[in-house]
Amino acid sequence: MAASIENRKRYNMRISGLGGQGVVTTAHILGSCMDNSGKYASLVPFFGSEKRMAPVEAYVRASTEPIYEVGEVVYPDIIMIYHSQVVTHGKSYTMPFYTGLKKDSLVIINTSVDVLEEEDLKVLKKLNAKVVQFDATELAIKIAGTELATNMAMMGMLLGLTKLVTEDDIEKAVRERFLGNSFVTSGGTASLDSAIEKKFKKKEELLAKNMEVINRTFELADSIDLSSDKLVIDLEV
Repeated sequence: MAASIENRKRYNMRISGLGGQGVVTTAHILGSCMDNSGKYASLVPFFGSEKRMAPVEAYVRASTEPIYEVGEVVYPDIIMIYHSQVVTHGKSYTMPFYTGLKKDSLVIINTSVDVLEEEDLKVLKKLNAKVVQFDATELAIKIAGTELATNMAMMGMLLGLTKLVTEDDIEKAVRERFLGNSFVTSGGTASLDSAIEKKFKKKEELLAKNMEVINRTFELADSIDLSSDKLVIDLEV
């Protein structure tokens, strides 16, 4: 690419998906990752009806310098598509999905098949974009046993490609999301303590599975050569 997607000072991201896929959760965790690494982020979720399979978008700005803008990311240099129907059925608040995409950009799509039409490819080639397509949902089910970890696979791919933060920063952010900043026993009855410990243990197991998904997508990201002439990179999971 004319300008590498790695090690930039600033990234403007648009994340599009459907309700229940963790689009907004991803934005929150990305913000925490940046904070943990001593960097900066702003994020804005956008959705209509809060129901499963309804369109959802989130906008994230991440930078090594202070950020003063808020609101919609109109000109992203990274677009993440969490469901193929965003592309194939227009289930998004921003259509076509590449609207506003800047040159030398990155698009990550969760899909089991190639979803790009000829017109899409023409536009993306003109923008010198790179498209990474992989089945994040399948990977999430294989490793975590649930499609709810799809967002972890997508986030892992993004962070693996951009090198925005370290894996330690990510694990801390995911831990904060699932467990809070600390675990305090009840100080009450033994039965209540036992119930809390069981709940904590389940959350620890969930955290471990989510980190396993993220680590796997980090490995996949390391296998990708964004400097190649290939426009669309399809990955096997």
